[in-house]
Amino acid sequence: MAAQQDLPGRIEDYALLSDLRSAALVGLDGSVDWLCLPRFDSPSCFGRLLGDDGAGRWLLAPTAPVTSVRRRYRDTTLVLETEFETQDGVVRVVDAMPPHADGGMDEPKLVRTVEGVSGEVEMRLRWVVRFAYGDSTPWVRRVRVGEQDHILAVAGPHAVVLRGDRLPYRVHHERAHEAVFTVAEGQRLAWTMEFTTTPDDPNPAVDPYAEIARTERFWHEWQARISYEGPHQEALRRSLATLKALTYAPTGGIVAAPTTSLPEALGGERNWDYRYCWLRDATLTLLAFDSFGCTQEALAWRSWLLRAVAGDPADLQIMYAIDGERHLLEWEVGWLPGYHGAKPVRVGNAAFDQLQLDVYGEVMDALHLARERGVTESAESWALQRGLLRHLELIWEQPDRGLWEVRGPDRHFTHSRVMIWVAFDRAVRAVEEDGLPGPVDRWRELRDAVHAEVLAKGWNDEVGAFTQYYGGTDLDAATLLIPAVGFLPGNDPRVQATVTAIERQLKHGDLVDRYTTTAGESSVDGLSGHEGSFLACSFWFVDALALCGRRQDAEAMFERLVALANDVGLLAEEYDHDARRFTGNFPQAFSHLALVNSAAILYGDQAGRHEASRR
Repeated sequence: MAAQQDLPGRIEDYALLSDLRSAALVGLDGSVDWLCLPRFDSPSCFGRLLGDDGAGRWLLAPTAPVTSVRRRYRDTTLVLETEFETQDGVVRVVDAMPPHADGGMDEPKLVRTVEGVSGEVEMRLRWVVRFAYGDSTPWVRRVRVGEQDHILAVAGPHAVVLRGDRLPYRVHHERAHEAVFTVAEGQRLAWTMEFTTTPDDPNPAVDPYAEIARTERFWHEWQARISYEGPHQEALRRSLATLKALTYAPTGGIVAAPTTSLPEALGGERNWDYRYCWLRDATLTLLAFDSFGCTQEALAWRSWLLRAVAGDPADLQIMYAIDGERHLLEWEVGWLPGYHGAKPVRVGNAAFDQLQLDVYGEVMDALHLARERGVTESAESWALQRGLLRHLELIWEQPDRGLWEVRGPDRHFTHSRVMIWVAFDRAVRAVEEDGLPGPVDRWRELRDAVHAEVLAKGWNDEVGAFTQYYGGTDLDAATLLIPAVGFLPGNDPRVQATVTAIERQLKHGDLVDRYTTTAGESSVDGLSGHEGSFLACSFWFVDALALCGRRQDAEAMFERLVALANDVGLLAEEYDHDARRFTGNFPQAFSHLALVNSAAILYGDQAGRHEASRR
């Protein structure tokens, strides 16, 4: 067991850096504890987040005890400033991952600088590179090129180059590299670490200060495209920047999170790899970006979506890799102890081949929304959608695993049935409203049959609410989406009764659980233990309040949920209301998507566009 000081910080202690191809997490202690190169889904070279120092990290912090830490992103950018105050003075560490120049494919890099603000502070640079999720210790050597030295770390196909003003020396007994130096007021030092595919001939050195300035300029220019003048400006802009940061620029796909295996329950087994793109995010992503002026990102996501689902409709998956790869085979990283001992650590996601019928509705809804927003439907993309519908006609009556990807038995989940209705409804509207060709009578008949079925079997008179699955009595926060997708209006008594029931059973203050997971109360997901409250569900509750006419309650709850973000505006997947800590992968796109779309429902008249409901 690692010593306590070797363990990573709390999930909320981290800030995000991104170059739109990969991402790093930087802790309050000045340590980069997570970095996968060259892509989001590559093996880590810094993996302390899921273990200890031995899994890799890059520490840049004072050697003396720190009396206070202050940090912020520069304005609306992803340039991070962290100020450490000690008894001897104050230093500022600046971190950035420069986006690739002009959309090119230059190698990913991480830039770190330290500036003396006051006094004289002794600093430690500790550089521990471990490739392959901590399993591969590289051969590290100091190389001189011209007038400049650099450090090269190589292990098989993996290699990184470190350049800087104070290069670390070897600490043999720890197989790490470290340097100790003093920074005085007004002094600046800088380092750049770059991934390389040509370790014997690495790229020329870059000016780290120019790279930070370029990063800052990129994000300022991107933020200038956002159209919004309403409340909670900072939270909305930070959420949109986070979604942009989780975008894989070459394809437009957005990862659900840049991490794997951060536990949904501290110390538990609910640990999943989220470095992939879920079709379920499609509608929320299009809404989030397009509602606030980020049309380019919305179009890129639509293009990724069409490429990913192209092919035999029977092969439709719920998720894909960032480049559209289909096979996300799940395996366990047995040598990593997990975040604060939460095992197993998983790579890949076995849910990729689950049957989850709701994704047909998500895809059809997203592409319907794109047409509404002025995106021209091509003959090829409409033919693809017709193919999906033909296959859905064959399988729509089957049970599935539902949007929560349960690893228990297949069931007729109410949310999945509602989203099947959405798929046929959007197809009918494509014919009726957009003049596209298709067997509208058959689609209309199926749409009406599914609607009647959900009302008959998804509603439980004894419970007084729509339940999680047909014949069950448990509740599910996914049913909060019923008015948002237009299945029933918000003023329908059954919708309002469901909101009230969820408020009574799944809501804790402002936090809403997905469903009941306490051991012994429900075995629907096939897992032991419980989990934190799902932040996206909490924002869905805000949406349901607004659509049910409880606008004032919705605005008040939204404001309190926004305040749950960490000091730099980031949200995890879940929140443990007992421990008052983030849980789950971080930062979580679904949480930020839900925040942005709640803002669109509440304050969309102060943005470029408004889509309060998809009816």
